[in-house]
Amino acid sequence: MEKFKFLIMGAGPSGLAFAHTLLRHGERSFVVMEKEVQAGGLCRSKTVDGSPLDIGGGHFLDTRIPHVVDFLFQFLPKDQWTIFERKSAIDFGDYSVDYPIESNIWQLPVEKQVEYIEAVAYSGENMGVNTPEKFQDWILWKLGRKIADDYMFPYNRKIWSIDLEELGTYWIDKLPSVSFREVLFSCLSRKPFGKVPAHQTFYYPENYGYGEVWDRMGRELGDKLLLSMPVRTLDAPNRTVNRQISADIIINTVPLSSFELAGVPGDIQNSIASLKHAGIQIDYYNTNLESDKQWIYIPNEQVSYHRILNRKTFVNGSHGYWTETNLRRAVETSARVAVNDFSYPINTREKPMLMKKIAAFFSGLNIYGLGRWGTWEHINSDIAVKQGIELAEMLLNKTTK
Repeated sequence: MEKFKFLIMGAGPSGLAFAHTLLRHGERSFVVMEKEVQAGGLCRSKTVDGSPLDIGGGHFLDTRIPHVVDFLFQFLPKDQWTIFERKSAIDFGDYSVDYPIESNIWQLPVEKQVEYIEAVAYSGENMGVNTPEKFQDWILWKLGRKIADDYMFPYNRKIWSIDLEELGTYWIDKLPSVSFREVLFSCLSRKPFGKVPAHQTFYYPENYGYGEVWDRMGRELGDKLLLSMPVRTLDAPNRTVNRQISADIIINTVPLSSFELAGVPGDIQNSIASLKHAGIQIDYYNTNLESDKQWIYIPNEQVSYHRILNRKTFVNGSHGYWTETNLRRAVETSARVAVNDFSYPINTREKPMLMKKIAAFFSGLNIYGLGRWGTWEHINSDIAVKQGIELAEMLLNKTTK
């Protein structure tokens, strides 16, 4: 039995940030366990058809948190990244509109603009109706029937592949927010108005896939990173993993439902089992698209995939594109290059209550959830790094007092 002060389960962005923050503060009694042969989690990259492809469906470094960006530049210097302006669109088949649609209705023919504007005008928000608690009801309340039926309902059915009635609204701050007044301004001035989406500007490595920075972070950990070592069992009261490694403090960044738990009450086990997630399949095609968009969203439910990543627009010297499909809709094809069973936590209405209960139990045992899967939140890699830095500093401060 090996014993450490800290044991980090998972070498994705949050676990790597936590580990390197420990090192920067002089703490060396820790180890990181990772089931894959390479660090990076969902942000790993592989070479496909001569160029990098991100196995997690496409991840990028947002520019909005300077200290996170600077932290990562220590591993992959700034001059090895390219900064991009986000270009994304919704493809309806016979026409395409820049994302978000409510900011870009002006790009449509006039008769279609009138249909969309009229629907937004009669939306619940614009009519003074109280905000609903269900996501499906919120879509109608916020955007009106036309955008709901043409885009938001079918697209969200595809990406989540569950009944939209199950989703809550506590996570909608991740979505664009455009008022009816801003819709009118955008149509009259023929330019977007309203809250911009995430990744409005982003960094991507100039000569690598996004996984390069995480791979370098992993390699710099040396023998403190244990690759090809999945978490199989966790004895929670004794903070022991796989009956081999124990620690004073455990940091969990992997899904609690992916390994066996011991010493955990039935009600907590049931809460973990009630958490929902979506997996994805990534397929690669070597055909170049006639588009300058990096993201292309596909609401048509007759098409299996829900979005396209047009890699030649951001991966230097590449060609082709890859698609992302919910595993419940996917079929095995010769184009398949990656499958991720755990890709997106699903924001069901009951999730906040479940996670509050789960986190309270485990933190009482000095086991802390971190990152997308440790907190079951759909966060991007920059937020995961920020959380990793902050939790490490908080726990180091707490344990040294």
